[in-house]
Amino acid sequence: MRRSIDDLLGAYDKLIMDPVHGGIPLFRHEIKAIDHPLFQRLRNICQNDILSLVFPGATHSRFLHSIGVMHVGSRMFRSMIEAYLRERRLSRDVDLTLAQLDAIDYIGKIIRLACLLHDSGHSSFSHQFTQARKIRELMSRPGRFEELWNGIDISLIYRHPPHELEHEHYSIRVAYGILSDTGLAAEGICVEDVLGVMETTSATPSHAFCEHARTFWEFIAGPDANAGALATASTPELVMNLLSSIVSGEVDADRADYMLRDGFHSSVTIGGFNLDHLLSNLRFGWTVKSPWLGLAIARKGMGALEDFVYSRHQMYRQVYAHKTALGFDWVLREAINEVLEDDETFAWVDRSLSNMDDFTEVTDTFFWEAFRRKSRQQPASYSQCIVDRIKLDHIDTGEDLTPELIESRRRDLAAALGVAEDDVVCCQMRARFSNIQDNFNGIKVLVPDPVSRTRSLRKITDVSTFFQKFADSTITHFYLKPAMLRGAAR
Repeated sequence: MRRSIDDLLGAYDKLIMDPVHGGIPLFRHEIKAIDHPLFQRLRNICQNDILSLVFPGATHSRFLHSIGVMHVGSRMFRSMIEAYLRERRLSRDVDLTLAQLDAIDYIGKIIRLACLLHDSGHSSFSHQFTQARKIRELMSRPGRFEELWNGIDISLIYRHPPHELEHEHYSIRVAYGILSDTGLAAEGICVEDVLGVMETTSATPSHAFCEHARTFWEFIAGPDANAGALATASTPELVMNLLSSIVSGEVDADRADYMLRDGFHSSVTIGGFNLDHLLSNLRFGWTVKSPWLGLAIARKGMGALEDFVYSRHQMYRQVYAHKTALGFDWVLREAINEVLEDDETFAWVDRSLSNMDDFTEVTDTFFWEAFRRKSRQQPASYSQCIVDRIKLDHIDTGEDLTPELIESRRRDLAAALGVAEDDVVCCQMRARFSNIQDNFNGIKVLVPDPVSRTRSLRKITDVSTFFQKFADSTITHFYLKPAMLRGAAR
């Protein structure tokens, strides 16, 4: 209990200086997790694959992003706790019991660790690695999941093995390895509770989590804790869903950090929003008519939420889907496929995707060396394009094109340019915003009654028409291959 109170009061063990958030405090068990080789590998993985070939400052790593997400996730939870206590003190004094303090501390630690490790399974060049054709084939090989968890009982983490592995599945495996090796049990934290908050799992919460969840919920909801539909709902499940929305939801710590961080390092202003204002208006929300517990935002904070969504929309359109950046992403994926044609490289990557000891070395550095070797052996190669920054020639852009229209446009462009159809390539990026417009159930708005001043929860789209401007969209860029690669059969 002494440690819980110390942690709640901010008695940290180390301070990391971050260019985006300033000083980020770390506790002893988090330092152990960060010092683990499986986490340290993130120093050598860029947050935005090779975006630095377009925005030179964007060389920041998954390592710093992960620590930043932990910091933002912790701030989100603390802001909601502080707002709750502040508002309750307006009507009556609140005395926190040791059990309530312990519950808040435990849940706070779960959030921090889940945020810290949420992207720990990313491999070389982040998302582009898993989008390369040969890597997808390797990750889809039958038995891969079983090899990854060989000798480990996963019944408390997964009910059924996934049909196809994604980087989130590797994050769970990496997080399990880190948390198991660093003696998390000595801190009174159960590994399955951290994994249960992360994506892809169906983890069974521990007895400790269930007890803390009930204590926390009764403290927050008061008389509503066992009212209406909430009386028969699973409290631990509701609380775990709330924590999951902080780690990975529509308004989550991950997006908040990467928008600020990517905008800062790319030296653009479109990714900016007022994080302090947004966090100060977050609240716990629940309904007794249906068993729902989630994030709520005070109506006065809607402007900050609108800025958040608009900034993300603009970052996708102006930075992530930048015509030159998407062209380099295509070349990068082809270069990865190219170096995997080497039997030795292929065998090593194949082994690394099933073995955590080898997985530690799957970083950008490994593939940069492979690209350099390939470019020396074969100058007219995609590897040479990456090494020497030879970009695709952008020739056209379309939005929300059907596959038939894309193929038709490729043929027309090839005919107009007098080149083979295969020499005209297209790259796409889809931005998903439909959850906000159609059914954004992860967060609701606290709207005060003008007379009684009591507050009720409303859907975001019932309060603001701003979000109706956003929908899923797909940007397609068309390119001409570099002259040295035209006519090459791939």
